[in-house]
Amino acid sequence: MGLPSLDSFSASARHKVWRADELGLADAQVLSTGHAALDAELPGGGWPVGAMTELLQSEPEAHSWHLLLPALARAVQGGRGPVALIGAPHEPFGPALGAAGLPVESLLWIRSEPPNARLWACEQALRCADVAAVLAWLPQARVGELRRLQLAAAQHEALLFVFRPTSAAAATSPARLRLQLALCEDDTALLDVHILKRRGPPLASAVQLPARSERMSTLLAGGQFRRKLLRREQGVLPVEQGATVVRIDFQEKRHAMDRLALAA
Repeated sequence: MGLPSLDSFSASARHKVWRADELGLADAQVLSTGHAALDAELPGGGWPVGAMTELLQSEPEAHSWHLLLPALARAVQGGRGPVALIGAPHEPFGPALGAAGLPVESLLWIRSEPPNARLWACEQALRCADVAAVLAWLPQARVGELRRLQLAAAQHEALLFVFRPTSAAAATSPARLRLQLALCEDDTALLDVHILKRRGPPLASAVQLPARSERMSTLLAGGQFRRKLLRREQGVLPVEQGATVVRIDFQEKRHAMDRLALAA
């Protein structure tokens, strides 16, 4: 049997070489984010499975659910197991998540304050074969600790999202993907997703996504309209010429769907 020619080796090598000015291909499984504009900018077209995704935010609870819900719901519905929340700043509102396809019984909320305890819980959850994804709030994690979590995610092919403050943007990180999230200054209904690290060229502009669900936007618009009418009735706002003032009973009990929409 003859040896492969040098030309065949070169063709194979060229096929596998990633050029830094091109968006890299995923070298492992990915899961669509559920946001087409974001998928288009991520290697493989989705969240990396078996790797760490780092999300940087000014506030620990801001913006995360609407961004992650489509993928988490798909992972749970696909039978991959529950979603572990480690160190979440607030208790998740189950009915709203359930309405978006993530039933409350699929959530494991692990409350832990000491940083070392959070890291330990995160590592144990990643090693559990029945856990589909781990969401961990680790504001004080060091590079070595994050590297250990990255290794655990790779070994057990789990989705791992780590939330850290925006001040960590300048620090090194072993995360496969790093995103910085902030509301758009010109339109707070939009979320600016800055891709700080990916396998590909730098992305100069942010990917803009809806900052909240359609139900949430409708609720906020309705609430703003009701407040405006109330202020007019109280004489705080003038009534435009030709407009009609409609009296509304603002003492009526709020429907549970208001709360559901607010949390979605």
